[in-house]
Amino acid sequence: MDTLNPNESKIQSEHCHTSTERKSHHSEKVKKNLITRLNRVEGQIRGIKGMIEKDVYCDDIITQIAATQSALNSVAKLLLEGHLKTCVLERIQEGDIEVLDEVLETIQRLMKK
Repeated sequence: MDTLNPNESKIQSEHCHTSTERKSHHSEKVKKNLITRLNRVEGQIRGIKGMIEKDVYCDDIITQIAATQSALNSVAKLLLEGHLKTCVLERIQEGDIEVLDEVLETIQRLMKK
């Protein structure tokens, strides 16, 4: 399964937050990495649907679901890391400490299962 490679985790963004708009600006390399991972997840989902249609043994389907969840969690971890190192840091440096509450809520959502 996918593991976080230190080189892949270097998500670089610029100016994620302005007073009128919140937007990430990921490098093309980072976007390509995230899209590749999401395409893999999309393929896994299609595979799971096919397994159900073919009446594959339930435990095997559950194993694939777990692998898909893990892959999706990897995408979320990469995004969160980049968000913390860029957007959140930038907003704190601008004196916007309310961003910490936003981050805590985001982490809570990610930890729900």
